Amino acid sequence: MIRRISWRLLMPALALVLTCTGASAQSDAWPSRPIRLVSPFPPGGTTDLLARLFAPPLSRALGQQVIVENKSGAAGSIGTGMVAKAPPDGYSFVLVFDTHAVNPSLIPNMPFDTRADLAPVMLIATGAMVMTAHASQPYRSFTALMTAARQKPGTISYGTIGTGSLAHLAMTQMNSQGKFTTSHVPYKGGGPLAQDAVAGHVPVAIGSVALLAPHIRSGALVPLAVTTAKRDPALPEVPTVSEQGLPGFEALAWWGLLAPARTPAPIIARMNAEVSRLLADPQMRERMASQGMNIVASSPEEFTRFLDPQMARWAAVVKEYGIRAGD
Repeated sequence: MIRRISWRLLMPALALVLTCTGASAQSDAWPSRPIRLVSPFPPGGTTDLLARLFAPPLSRALGQQVIVENKSGAAGSIGTGMVAKAPPDGYSFVLVFDTHAVNPSLIPNMPFDTRADLAPVMLIATGAMVMTAHASQPYRSFTALMTAARQKPGTISYGTIGTGSLAHLAMTQMNSQGKFTTSHVPYKGGGPLAQDAVAGHVPVAIGSVALLAPHIRSGALVPLAVTTAKRDPALPEVPTVSEQGLPGFEALAWWGLLAPARTPAPIIARMNAEVSRLLADPQMRERMASQGMNIVASSPEEFTRFLDPQMARWAAVVKEYGIRAGD
């Protein structure tokens, strides 16, 4: 007996087959046009530095131009949100900084979901942050800065790349643990922060080693401490915060690559593989090491496992200290 098969039952399965076939064909043809790489901070910061460092070799490897686009604002969430809402076709990526893990707990009614609307591609690198003073200031160590801040609470200002940035949250914790008080000056990215720090408009600055090390080497800025558990290889002479009175303190800067959620897995895998090859190049490794960036080159899954506890830790800090956007 021949059974009649209902088309109503077959249609969902057929649609799934066609969808998978279409995604596979799209992945096989990728890339067939230029790719947008968003840096969600102004020019001059570390995400911009990495994006422009990566774009030429990635363009050659992929056979299509990789175009860097700066879309700054709201601690990186504006540019990141653009990519979160972009079509998941492999033609939009965003290079995020550690503020990405803080923004969901800091920015009310953020118009995208950090976990649901973005797909991890790679944790590119981690690194120390360094606290610096302008050369005209009397501070030559973190211990000296703490002493001065205790004597005159709130009179010493420090700059960061923005409210809720890792540097801001780290300094908030240092103020609490060290029982001293400083005043926060938020900037709209690393470029503006570095400019004002070098000019002496803000007496103390905290940022990634990649951002501030060139100005330490020029003599414009004096390093006071790094925020990692161990001294940073790029600044081996600079003691840690932990060595200078706050035992166990650590705050890690990091950089990662994301795509819109539902970007086809083969495209994610291809981009991960091309960036991994790029990061394996000795000249690239040397260039990034000189900037205080420790290459990780993770898988997408490893990036997720890194990001989740980062989001949990800094959300707790935001809640504990009542930090709000605009503080």
